Amino acid sequence: MTAMPTKPLEKVAIVGATGRIGGAFAEALLKTGQHTVTALTRQDSEAKAPEGANVVRVNYNDETSLIKALEGQQFLVITLSVRAPEDLHGRIVSAAVKAGVPYIMPNAFGSPLSPEDAEQDEGMGKIFAERAREAQSEASSSITMPCGFWYEWSLALGEQWFGFTIKDRKVTFFDDGKKVMTVSTWDQCGRALAGLLSLPESGSARSLAQFKNKQVLIKSFRVSQRDMLDSLHRILGTSDADWEITYEPVVKRIADGVAEMAQGKLTGFAKKLYGAGFLSTNKQSDFAAHMEVANGVLGLPEEDLDEATRRAVKMLESGWNPFPGETLA
Repeated sequence: MTAMPTKPLEKVAIVGATGRIGGAFAEALLKTGQHTVTALTRQDSEAKAPEGANVVRVNYNDETSLIKALEGQQFLVITLSVRAPEDLHGRIVSAAVKAGVPYIMPNAFGSPLSPEDAEQDEGMGKIFAERAREAQSEASSSITMPCGFWYEWSLALGEQWFGFTIKDRKVTFFDDGKKVMTVSTWDQCGRALAGLLSLPESGSARSLAQFKNKQVLIKSFRVSQRDMLDSLHRILGTSDADWEITYEPVVKRIADGVAEMAQGKLTGFAKKLYGAGFLSTNKQSDFAAHMEVANGVLGLPEEDLDEATRRAVKMLESGWNPFPGETLA
């Protein structure tokens, strides 16, 4: 006898809902009308969570505070800044397991990696794999969402990321600038989570339980730097003649990043991480070319590249800076 489908999960907690990706998750979930969203935030934080979210202030250094905030939650999404303490993710997961949260989406967004590949990866892959393992126990399951680099964020941040300094009309092409990779927008990530948590928890041909301890691959676009520049031309009304285009071997890019990291420079991390994504031998950075994505299962729309590029341009025009007090050049 086939079990009857259960209802979708209702209670969702988000660490980092006042940030851009955490906010996209919260907003998309709230739009469905099916979920109660709890935004966990620091006790001294002045940042605002999306309207409609229940804000719970916690002391991230106090496990009791975390456990209390997470009790009764059915799904936890963790989004953390790259500057968060290295052990914070593990402490949050430990508290969630003790609080009885059955599903945890770890802070492990990027390209999908097999366990074998993750062990050999010298960058974020190994860290992401460890975060997924942390969330797997007898009482909890992890669900990761590989989505590639975030498109608007990476395009707007500056030369060290996708190679563009839009304001100055400069771009550094890595090798020939034609290496294609899979990327996603923040909004698509939000829709993906909302679609996932709108599925029955179990008892259906398509259910949340089917993704226990697995990856949910999603995408917005498969693009190269050349595609990005062409999109910028359409938005800005420019041509190659209006831009300063330089070329750099991607292996040099990565080596420079490693050297800058040794000097404690944030830009070095970006150069190393993004440079690795543009390596011609890196098939995983364009995972949508050879792996099945869940866009159809989750009901995700086809997006317009130029609309996403326009959002990145508007972010810069508004003075957006995710690292206050620092220059993104």
